[in-house]
Amino acid sequence: MANKDYVKRGSAAKKTARKTPKKRPWLSGMLAVILVAVFGYGLYTLSIQPSPPENRAPVTQKTEVKQPKHDNQKTLPPPPTEKWDYVDILPQREIEVTPKALKVSEIPYIMQCGAYKTMAQAEKRKLDIAFQGIKSKIRKKEDSSWYRVVIGPYKFKRDAERDRHKLQRAKIEPCAIWKERQ
Repeated sequence: MANKDYVKRGSAAKKTARKTPKKRPWLSGMLAVILVAVFGYGLYTLSIQPSPPENRAPVTQKTEVKQPKHDNQKTLPPPPTEKWDYVDILPQREIEVTPKALKVSEIPYIMQCGAYKTMAQAEKRKLDIAFQGIKSKIRKKEDSSWYRVVIGPYKFKRDAERDRHKLQRAKIEPCAIWKERQ
């Protein structure tokens, strides 16, 4: 490779200088003074009161306009009386609510949050679930090569749904709930 002199780069064709318009600072100053003067004159004209015309007398009193009374006008009826008494009754009443009895399943529910080919992947998912405060287990069936991450068993499906929603909010999906087969 040939040696190049990088210091003398100025040998390229020189650009022609653009003609810049001459700046006139006095013009912008004059324009600002004119705008301030017009604004001040506008404020002055708004502040002075107009004088009344010569042919018209100034109005000093307000005259009240009287409207004629009609004999056929009816008076309004009195407002109706309140017929509801719930405002007085409600503070004295007590409402008894009996919660719906939860159905206890004979077969417990489990939730599976993934099936993985390697133990490392399953351990990573188990760790993500543990950060949400839920204990999980890794199961592997003898005839399968898959590692399943399961949570449970749950007596009530409602408890499993609560944990599934907690994991969904933490972006740990998909998790399926079903009854555990022994």
